[in-house]
Amino acid sequence: MAEDEIAKHTKKIYKTWFNKELSIWHKLSEFFIEIIIIVFAVSISIWFHNRSEHAHQQEEVKIFLTGLKDDLTHDIEEMNEDKDSYQNQRRIYSYISSLKLNELPNRDTLRKYKAWLYNTTEFDPNDGRYEGFKSSGKIGFIENDSLQNDIMDLYQENIPALLASTKMYLSFKMKMFDYVNKYQKRLTDSTNNFLTFWTIEEVNNLSGFLAGPNDVIDRYGKCIQLMQKIIGEIEKEYK
Repeated sequence: MAEDEIAKHTKKIYKTWFNKELSIWHKLSEFFIEIIIIVFAVSISIWFHNRSEHAHQQEEVKIFLTGLKDDLTHDIEEMNEDKDSYQNQRRIYSYISSLKLNELPNRDTLRKYKAWLYNTTEFDPNDGRYEGFKSSGKIGFIENDSLQNDIMDLYQENIPALLASTKMYLSFKMKMFDYVNKYQKRLTDSTNNFLTFWTIEEVNNLSGFLAGPNDVIDRYGKCIQLMQKIIGEIEKEYK
Protein backbone atom coordinates (compact mmCIF):
# COMPACT_ATOMS: atom_id res chain seq x y z
CA MET A 1 0.00 0.00 0.00
CA ALA A 2 2.81 2.41 0.92
CA GLU A 3 4.62 1.52 -2.31
CA ASP A 4 1.50 2.55 -4.31
CA GLU A 5 1.33 5.87 -2.50
CA ILE A 6 5.02 6.56 -3.11
CA ALA A 7 4.67 5.71 -6.79
CA LYS A 8 1.60 7.95 -7.09
CA HIS A 9 3.28 10.96 -5.49
CA THR A 10 6.50 10.41 -7.43
CA LYS A 11 4.52 10.44 -10.65
CA LYS A 12 2.79 13.65 -9.53
CA ILE A 13 6.18 15.30 -8.88
CA TYR A 14 7.30 14.33 -12.37
CA LYS A 15 4.18 15.76 -14.02
CA THR A 16 4.29 18.95 -11.95
CA TRP A 17 7.97 19.59 -12.60
CA PHE A 18 7.59 19.30 -16.36
CA ASN A 19 4.32 21.23 -16.56
CA LYS A 20 5.23 24.34 -18.54
CA GLU A 21 2.08 26.14 -17.44
CA LEU A 22 3.18 26.30 -13.81
CA SER A 23 5.63 28.83 -12.40
CA ILE A 24 8.92 27.75 -10.88
CA TRP A 25 7.66 28.73 -7.42
CA HIS A 26 4.52 26.68 -7.87
CA LYS A 27 6.61 23.75 -9.00
CA LEU A 28 8.96 24.07 -6.01
CA SER A 29 6.04 24.34 -3.63
CA GLU A 30 4.37 21.23 -5.05
CA PHE A 31 7.73 19.43 -5.17
CA PHE A 32 8.46 19.94 -1.45
CA ILE A 33 4.91 19.04 -0.45
CA GLU A 34 5.08 15.77 -2.37
CA ILE A 35 8.55 15.02 -0.98
CA ILE A 36 7.24 15.50 2.56
CA ILE A 37 4.34 13.17 1.79
CA ILE A 38 6.71 10.56 0.36
CA VAL A 39 9.06 10.79 3.35
CA PHE A 40 6.11 10.44 5.71
CA ALA A 41 4.77 7.45 3.78
CA VAL A 42 8.19 5.78 3.81
CA SER A 43 8.60 6.44 7.56
CA ILE A 44 5.17 5.00 8.32
CA SER A 45 5.93 1.97 6.15
CA ILE A 46 9.27 1.38 7.91
CA TRP A 47 7.63 1.82 11.33
CA PHE A 48 4.93 -0.75 10.58
CA HIS A 49 7.51 -3.15 9.12
CA ASN A 50 9.79 -2.81 12.16
CA ARG A 51 6.86 -3.22 14.51
CA SER A 52 5.74 -6.37 12.71
CA GLU A 53 9.28 -7.76 12.61
CA HIS A 54 9.80 -6.97 16.31
CA ALA A 55 6.54 -8.71 17.21
CA HIS A 56 7.62 -11.75 15.21
CA GLN A 57 11.04 -11.78 16.90
CA GLN A 58 9.50 -11.56 20.37
CA GLU A 59 7.11 -14.39 19.54
CA GLU A 60 10.14 -16.50 18.60
CA VAL A 61 11.79 -15.50 21.88
CA LYS A 62 8.69 -16.50 23.83
CA ILE A 63 8.56 -19.92 22.15
CA PHE A 64 12.28 -20.41 22.81
CA LEU A 65 12.18 -19.34 26.46
CA THR A 66 9.07 -21.32 27.37
CA GLY A 67 10.66 -24.37 25.75
CA LEU A 68 13.95 -23.65 27.51
CA LYS A 69 12.10 -23.59 30.81
CA ASP A 70 10.95 -27.18 30.20
CA ASP A 71 14.50 -28.19 29.19
CA LEU A 72 15.96 -26.71 32.36
CA THR A 73 13.29 -28.29 34.55
CA HIS A 74 14.25 -31.74 33.24
CA ASP A 75 17.97 -30.91 33.47
CA ILE A 76 17.58 -29.94 37.13
CA GLU A 77 15.96 -33.31 37.85
CA GLU A 78 18.88 -35.12 36.18
CA MET A 79 21.42 -32.91 37.93
CA ASN A 80 19.95 -33.60 41.36
CA GLU A 81 20.18 -37.34 40.67
CA ASP A 82 23.78 -36.93 39.44
CA LYS A 83 24.64 -34.86 42.49
CA ASP A 84 23.24 -37.55 44.79
CA SER A 85 25.35 -40.12 42.93
CA TYR A 86 28.54 -38.16 43.53
CA GLN A 87 27.66 -37.65 47.17
CA ASN A 88 27.27 -41.43 47.56
CA GLN A 89 30.56 -42.01 45.74
CA ARG A 90 32.20 -39.58 48.14
CA ARG A 91 30.77 -41.45 51.13
CA ILE A 92 31.90 -44.94 50.09
CA TYR A 93 35.34 -43.96 48.82
CA SER A 94 35.95 -41.81 51.91
CA TYR A 95 35.13 -44.86 53.99
CA ILE A 96 37.50 -47.09 52.01
CA SER A 97 40.37 -44.59 52.01
CA SER A 98 40.03 -44.20 55.81
CA LEU A 99 40.63 -47.91 56.46
CA LYS A 100 43.71 -48.70 58.50
CA LEU A 101 46.52 -50.82 57.09
CA ASN A 102 45.24 -54.36 56.40
CA GLU A 103 41.82 -53.49 57.86
CA LEU A 104 39.06 -55.17 55.88
CA PRO A 105 36.03 -53.08 54.94
CA ASN A 106 32.61 -54.02 56.22
CA ARG A 107 30.93 -56.30 53.70
CA ASP A 108 27.46 -54.83 54.34
CA THR A 109 28.75 -51.29 53.80
CA LEU A 110 30.30 -52.26 50.46
CA ARG A 111 27.12 -54.02 49.39
CA LYS A 112 25.04 -50.97 50.34
CA TYR A 113 27.16 -48.68 48.16
CA LYS A 114 28.19 -51.22 45.53
CA ALA A 115 26.31 -49.41 42.77
CA TRP A 116 28.38 -46.27 43.38
CA LEU A 117 31.66 -48.14 43.57
CA TYR A 118 31.38 -49.10 39.92
CA ASN A 119 29.11 -46.53 38.29
CA THR A 120 30.01 -43.55 36.11
CA THR A 121 27.93 -40.40 36.29
CA GLU A 122 28.10 -37.67 33.68
CA PHE A 123 25.61 -34.92 32.89
CA ASP A 124 24.12 -34.98 29.39
CA PRO A 125 22.92 -31.40 28.77
CA ASN A 126 19.60 -30.96 27.02
CA ASP A 127 21.01 -28.09 24.95
CA GLY A 128 19.67 -28.70 21.43
CA ARG A 129 17.10 -25.89 21.69
CA TYR A 130 19.71 -23.42 22.96
CA GLU A 131 22.30 -24.37 20.33
CA GLY A 132 19.73 -24.03 17.54
CA PHE A 133 18.58 -20.60 18.75
CA LYS A 134 22.17 -19.41 19.20
CA SER A 135 23.38 -20.68 15.82
CA SER A 136 20.51 -18.86 14.10
CA GLY A 137 21.76 -15.59 15.61
CA LYS A 138 18.60 -15.00 17.63
CA ILE A 139 20.00 -14.86 21.18
CA GLY A 140 20.21 -11.08 20.76
CA PHE A 141 16.43 -10.96 20.35
CA ILE A 142 16.10 -11.55 24.11
CA GLU A 143 15.56 -8.00 25.38
CA ASN A 144 16.00 -8.83 29.06
CA ASP A 145 19.79 -8.38 29.34
CA SER A 146 20.00 -10.13 32.70
CA LEU A 147 18.15 -13.17 31.39
CA GLN A 148 20.21 -13.25 28.19
CA ASN A 149 23.48 -13.05 30.17
CA ASP A 150 22.39 -15.78 32.59
CA ILE A 151 21.50 -18.13 29.72
CA MET A 152 24.84 -17.46 28.02
CA ASP A 153 26.74 -17.95 31.29
CA LEU A 154 24.98 -21.27 31.90
CA TYR A 155 25.70 -22.80 28.50
CA GLN A 156 29.01 -21.10 27.74
CA GLU A 157 30.68 -21.27 31.15
CA ASN A 158 28.93 -23.19 33.93
CA ILE A 159 27.99 -26.38 32.09
CA PRO A 160 31.36 -26.66 30.24
CA ALA A 161 33.16 -26.18 33.58
CA LEU A 162 31.00 -28.93 35.12
CA LEU A 163 31.71 -31.32 32.24
CA ALA A 164 35.46 -30.62 32.46
CA SER A 165 35.44 -31.30 36.21
CA THR A 166 33.38 -34.46 35.68
CA LYS A 167 35.76 -35.67 32.98
CA MET A 168 38.70 -35.33 35.36
CA TYR A 169 36.92 -37.34 38.06
CA LEU A 170 35.88 -40.03 35.58
CA SER A 171 39.49 -40.45 34.48
CA PHE A 172 40.29 -41.62 38.03
CA LYS A 173 37.21 -43.86 37.99
CA MET A 174 38.45 -45.51 34.80
CA LYS A 175 41.75 -46.26 36.55
CA MET A 176 39.76 -47.97 39.28
CA PHE A 177 38.11 -50.15 36.65
CA ASP A 178 41.58 -51.08 35.42
CA TYR A 179 42.49 -52.15 38.96
CA VAL A 180 39.28 -54.16 39.21
CA ASN A 181 40.20 -56.05 36.03
CA LYS A 182 43.76 -56.50 37.22
CA TYR A 183 43.34 -57.46 40.88
CA GLN A 184 39.82 -58.75 41.53
CA LYS A 185 39.68 -62.54 41.21
CA ARG A 186 37.80 -65.62 42.28
CA LEU A 187 39.32 -67.59 45.14
CA THR A 188 36.99 -70.58 44.79
CA ASP A 189 33.82 -71.24 42.85
CA SER A 190 31.85 -69.48 45.57
CA THR A 191 34.27 -66.88 47.00
CA ASN A 192 36.35 -63.98 45.74
CA ASN A 193 38.73 -61.36 47.07
CA PHE A 194 36.10 -58.60 47.08
CA LEU A 195 36.99 -57.46 50.61
CA THR A 196 40.77 -57.74 50.41
CA PHE A 197 40.79 -56.00 47.03
CA TRP A 198 40.07 -52.66 48.72
CA THR A 199 43.10 -53.02 50.99
CA ILE A 200 45.54 -53.15 48.07
CA GLU A 201 47.78 -50.08 48.35
CA GLU A 202 47.17 -48.81 44.81
CA VAL A 203 43.42 -49.28 45.17
CA ASN A 204 43.35 -47.56 48.56
CA ASN A 205 45.38 -44.62 47.27
CA LEU A 206 43.09 -44.20 44.27
CA SER A 207 40.09 -44.37 46.59
CA GLY A 208 41.52 -41.28 48.26
CA PHE A 209 41.21 -39.36 44.99
CA LEU A 210 37.71 -40.71 44.36
CA ALA A 211 36.68 -39.62 47.86
CA GLY A 212 36.95 -36.00 46.75
CA PRO A 213 34.41 -35.14 44.04
CA ASN A 214 33.78 -31.88 45.91
CA ASP A 215 34.50 -29.71 42.88
CA VAL A 216 32.05 -31.73 40.79
CA ILE A 217 29.33 -31.48 43.44
CA ASP A 218 29.96 -27.74 43.84
CA ARG A 219 29.65 -27.14 40.10
CA TYR A 220 26.41 -29.15 39.99
CA GLY A 221 25.10 -26.90 42.74
CA LYS A 222 26.05 -23.73 40.85
CA CYS A 223 24.42 -24.97 37.65
CA ILE A 224 21.21 -25.91 39.47
CA GLN A 225 21.12 -22.54 41.20
CA LEU A 226 21.56 -20.65 37.91
CA MET A 227 18.99 -22.83 36.15
CA GLN A 228 16.46 -22.09 38.88
CA LYS A 229 17.19 -18.38 38.53
CA ILE A 230 16.65 -18.53 34.75
CA ILE A 231 13.36 -20.38 35.22
CA GLY A 232 12.24 -17.69 37.68
CA GLU A 233 13.17 -14.94 35.21
CA ILE A 234 11.25 -16.65 32.41
CA GLU A 235 8.17 -17.06 34.62
CA LYS A 236 8.41 -13.37 35.50
CA GLU A 237 8.55 -12.45 31.78
CA TYR A 238 5.50 -14.53 30.91
CA LYS A 239 3.24 -14.53 33.96
